[in-house]
Amino acid sequence: MKYLIIGLGNMDKDYFGTRHNMGFEVVDALAMEKGATWSSDSLCHRTTLRHKGHQLILIKPTTFMNLSGKAVKYWMQKDHVDVDQILVVLDDLNLNYGTIRMRSGGNDGGHNGLKDIDLQLNTNLYPRLRVGIGNQYAKGHQINYVLGKWNKEEIEILPKITALCGEAILSFCASGLNVTMNQYNSKKIE
Repeated sequence: MKYLIIGLGNMDKDYFGTRHNMGFEVVDALAMEKGATWSSDSLCHRTTLRHKGHQLILIKPTTFMNLSGKAVKYWMQKDHVDVDQILVVLDDLNLNYGTIRMRSGGNDGGHNGLKDIDLQLNTNLYPRLRVGIGNQYAKGHQINYVLGKWNKEEIEILPKITALCGEAILSFCASGLNVTMNQYNSKKIE
């Protein structure tokens, strides 16, 4: 069975190390842990790995965040992956830093990457892993916060968060969505 794991972010170097690239951070950490190497491909950077008999296709869209759906739709069709076998990994302002939530679908919560995926797939019923980046910003400074670099305290625990997300992704592929939600949605990295 194939799974398509999509880390959301922006490929431009100015966005590296920013909160909005959390999806990239997660899939990069999982690929590194499994010894997988990235290569450039149509609309994305892509790598594959195996886990418990399943093929995991990890992608980082090169389309910029607001056009992520184009890459998702393309690779779903090319690799013949059903919508319930994708997992979109993204940053979430509504969750505290260190908190993760896996969901079977839902609204975009103002996230432009999800908006475009919803539009391209004509549904919002697909699994996603929301990774909390917190909301420690002054009123009117949301964009600066999201596109801001990690602070020292955040950087210290970032590897623990990406490792937890990696475990949740592998669980999703091996044990399914419901088991993974029950096991990981209550976990938090302090």
